[in-house]
Amino acid sequence: MLIAAMVLFICLPAVAKEHPAAAQSLEEYLLSYDDDARREMKANSLFLIDHLMDDEVVLVDIRFAEEQQVWNFNFALHIPLNELPLRLDELPKDKLIITACPHKDRAILAMAYLRTQGYHVRYLEDGLLSLAEKLRGDDARMLLQFLPPERFQHESKRDSD
Repeated sequence: MLIAAMVLFICLPAVAKEHPAAAQSLEEYLLSYDDDARREMKANSLFLIDHLMDDEVVLVDIRFAEEQQVWNFNFALHIPLNELPLRLDELPKDKLIITACPHKDRAILAMAYLRTQGYHVRYLEDGLLSLAEKLRGDDARMLLQFLPPERFQHESKRDSD
């Protein structure tokens, strides 16, 4: 969380110059931050799986491209954190977005940034490693049965170029 605070401290002046309303939105969010907001910013793997099956969320894997090439979730949208500001047009505004990385440090940064851009977003608090552990055997088979096939074709615009 310290990393997220430091990045926000460094980046907010630049965001404020380019997006004054977005920076004010983050300021308002921080000023009203309480226990409910702390709980609302997180999603665990079981929440993600349940809401994926209901087609209510989009998982955004924000790991670096080389990490995604080694192992990935083919039902996730793959946008590395360092490309996120340039690829906002790939994200839906009508669904909850859950940002994820192996643990949660980069996911928290992505969540904070996307909130300044007007997205409804949470971060995967138990990380992609925990999600992988939960999606084994019968649980993976069950998810496959519920997700439409097009969710497994989730190539980003950059991947298909």
